[in-house]
Amino acid sequence: MATVGFNGLTVVTFESRMAVEIARLIERHGGVPLVTPALREIPLDDNSAALKFGVQLTTERVDMLILLTGVGTTAMFDLLKTRYPWSSIVAALKQTALVARGPKPVAALKALGLQPTLTVPEPNTWIEVVSTLDEYRPVKGLRVAVQEYGASNPDLLEALKQRGGDVFQVPIYRWALPKDLGPLRQSLSTIIAGKAPVLLITNAAQVDHVMQVLGKDGNVEPFRAALKKMVVASIGPTASERLRHHEWPIDLEPSHPKMGVLVKECAEQVHTLRQSKNT
Repeated sequence: MATVGFNGLTVVTFESRMAVEIARLIERHGGVPLVTPALREIPLDDNSAALKFGVQLTTERVDMLILLTGVGTTAMFDLLKTRYPWSSIVAALKQTALVARGPKPVAALKALGLQPTLTVPEPNTWIEVVSTLDEYRPVKGLRVAVQEYGASNPDLLEALKQRGGDVFQVPIYRWALPKDLGPLRQSLSTIIAGKAPVLLITNAAQVDHVMQVLGKDGNVEPFRAALKKMVVASIGPTASERLRHHEWPIDLEPSHPKMGVLVKECAEQVHTLRQSKNT
């Protein structure tokens, strides 16, 4: 069946790391991309938590390491390699269950010559992380390290603690707002003016940052009103959770939480969705 395509519609996204790639995908499916990052990924000034994890891993014990992102996994081991021989890290990890939240941490591990003990299935939310662990073994009494990305996941941490795990966080990087908010504000103005019919959300933190900027500018309600007339597509359950928290509509969630699938399926369904919203 032929793809319907965006047919010249303006498609807004706040993607940062994969900005070029998502713009190409939108163009390939007939859309006009308006890509303005809402996030800036910055290293933590204080790496003490990661270095403390290295001490625990190499001299004490870490029973389980939950890896939430590919970039965070790579950054964490790069940091550890500045303090410890790689051979000693690998030796210590033989006593540790490596839990990869989806394909990106798996790929990061494989690039290091490591294999995950457990791979969390789609849609890779904290709920799947916990259910995968429940099927594997009880975490009660285990020392569980959680590699964090951008912001903590309090639901995951609380679920692990309720199960009796000795949980400690290993933050590697965090999200900040872009240094120049001009382009983001311009995109938000375009949405409020009703000139952008499609919005793609690819990361939960984008939603928090957009709301932060809208709150500063006093534009939260005009923005929410504009969203009611747009097609809003969320990449998956984690992002959708933040959208619902901030009272944004969700018109589409793709069959798989992947950027390419999001763009493709939105392009296929956008005209039907627009018609149903405007009737």
